[in-house]
Amino acid sequence: MKRPLGYLSLVFAALASLAAAVVDAVHPFGELVVADVLVEPLVVKALFVVALVFGLNGCYVLLMWVLSRGVNKRRVHDVRNVLRLLFGALGLVSVLGIVTDNWFGFLLSFGVVGFAVTFALQQPLLSLLGWGYIMTKRPYEVGDRVKIEDSKGDVIEVDFLVTTLWEINGDLVSSNQPSGRVVTVPNSVVLSSQVVNFGVAAFPHVWNELPVQVSYETDLAFACELMATEADDYLGDEMAAGVATYRERLAETPVELDVQDRPTVNLAQEESWVVLRLRYLTHPRRGQRVKNELYRRIIDEFNEHPNRVSFPLGRNR
Repeated sequence: MKRPLGYLSLVFAALASLAAAVVDAVHPFGELVVADVLVEPLVVKALFVVALVFGLNGCYVLLMWVLSRGVNKRRVHDVRNVLRLLFGALGLVSVLGIVTDNWFGFLLSFGVVGFAVTFALQQPLLSLLGWGYIMTKRPYEVGDRVKIEDSKGDVIEVDFLVTTLWEINGDLVSSNQPSGRVVTVPNSVVLSSQVVNFGVAAFPHVWNELPVQVSYETDLAFACELMATEADDYLGDEMAAGVATYRERLAETPVELDVQDRPTVNLAQEESWVVLRLRYLTHPRRGQRVKNELYRRIIDEFNEHPNRVSFPLGRNR
């Protein structure tokens, strides 16, 4: 559907240009004056403006159609915003140039006025600058799960001035679940605040932990082995593949870490119990689902061995 609309816009542009040329050559309005203004030059300018608008729209639609073929949605989103900015700026300058008949004078005055407008539109301009930073440095892109200041969610739109998030957590829900609310964050925030990305496209994984409290009477070696085995059975080769990618990314940096390709268990001593912390790699959007399943499996296995695994008693847990 997009390609026919692009062709149709170009046809309208050609017809408007032809009409403007005919009016300018034939002079059908003669010396007709309305409100002390000649009608014919206004008609010619209006037709050229129409031709320009339809021509730019047709070029934009066809160019987007060509570029979007075989390209993922994230790249299409970025290309669309850049082209909108370029075609919008070109259209504005061209239309005003046609209307004023003085390109050089318009550009000169545009620079003077733009200098003054900068002070009146500081925040929108900073947001536009932030959008340029997002497009070049890529702290996040559409589809990523991020935290920007106090807002956390999945990026669904990066516009010229704001970033739109599909909120998770928030005031209504917890455990990394969507709240159903949409949050807009000014792009200027990324220039002065910390941005946390929970999984970029090249490595859509995060390390997660599942804590389980057991008593001091527990066979800790047995409990740790059981937890690691259950997690390995559930996550399997998926985690190993993610860790392989993680190691490749680490190799590109000066950071040296010893990374295990299977789930591990760390111990933390408390006053009345021991915390067994299962560490594993998972997709950020599956974090809570994986945690729930692992917790269910581990508790079921612990309950199968009451002589070797016990839970702390009392209300202080």
